[in-house]
Amino acid sequence: MKKGDLVKGRVMSIKSYGAFVKINDEFDGLVHISEISDGFVRSISDFINVGDVVDLVVLSVNKDNKISLSFKRAQLNHKKKYQQIELKSGFQPLGDKLPEWIAEYSKEE
Repeated sequence: MKKGDLVKGRVMSIKSYGAFVKINDEFDGLVHISEISDGFVRSISDFINVGDVVDLVVLSVNKDNKISLSFKRAQLNHKKKYQQIELKSGFQPLGDKLPEWIAEYSKEE
């Protein structure tokens, strides 16, 4: 397990400062309250509850195999959907309309 990995974990307990998560028999981790959401977190239970299995991103692993995790970054990974956009005409339609707009503006004065 290394920084940047996407893992699943079961929420084992929630404290005021974060949620303790069991990833597997070998690894446990903490999701600090600052890694729950980008917005204000009044209560961690507004986002996750004990027993939930959630997707998490590994932020760091120390020598004792204690892991720092992020819930909010895993949610961003799921929401990212890229769409390829192809411009077929570029700025040409604006160039074509510009003289017309200038003429209309000149008539109004």
